[in-house]
Amino acid sequence: MNNRMSTTRQEKYSYVLIVSLFICTTLTLAAQKKGGVPSAASVFAQDKGKFTIQLEGHTVGHEEFEIAPAGGGWSAKGTTDIKAPDSAATQVTGNLTLQPDGAPISYEWISRAEKTNGAHILFANGIAKITLEMQGARPFEQDMSFGTPLVAVLDNNLYYQYAVLARVYDWTKGGLQNFPVLIPQELTPGTISIESAGSLSVSGKSYDGLRVVTSDLEVLLYLDSNHRLMRMEVPASKVSITRD
Repeated sequence: MNNRMSTTRQEKYSYVLIVSLFICTTLTLAAQKKGGVPSAASVFAQDKGKFTIQLEGHTVGHEEFEIAPAGGGWSAKGTTDIKAPDSAATQVTGNLTLQPDGAPISYEWISRAEKTNGAHILFANGIAKITLEMQGARPFEQDMSFGTPLVAVLDNNLYYQYAVLARVYDWTKGGLQNFPVLIPQELTPGTISIESAGSLSVSGKSYDGLRVVTSDLEVLLYLDSNHRLMRMEVPASKVSITRD
């Protein structure tokens, strides 16, 4: 009888263990499924690289950059070291956080030359709240209204931001598209126009082209089949930026 009771207990414990394992496995699979739900579709793709900056065919600087997921959004950051003729060596760093659709959340830049200057910008509801910090001066605050959350940030000497712009452009829609733009180092708002430049060729290679136009500047972007920025040119300034 003792043997029968022992066997019954073992069967009971085995049954409880199996049920427990089944419940744990089910909960684990449910958690994995829940955690595996993709986030909102993004216009961005992960990218990392280095650009060489040339002026009239002479190398004057380099930029290292990275575009990567960050939390529920994206981070696009880069650092440029540049030494143009008759100018002091300058290092500029920019860190841009973005919504998956390309709308900016925040931006920080630091410029190190003879003096160190910087700024922090928060974007919300079409308004950019700017705090500018200049060496030897009190912080300066200013708000700029754009009327739309989708604002292009194109700062001086930070060319990876054109890689961001190429992602924000709606390739499915195509045609001429206009965006409000902010140049943080100059505290300057404006408007840019972007349109396809067709197929562009350089050094025997073909690229998808985008033409970016402001009130006084035209920039040509050379993109690979995945819309990664491979080269850009500013014809009027005789400047070219090429991915290494």
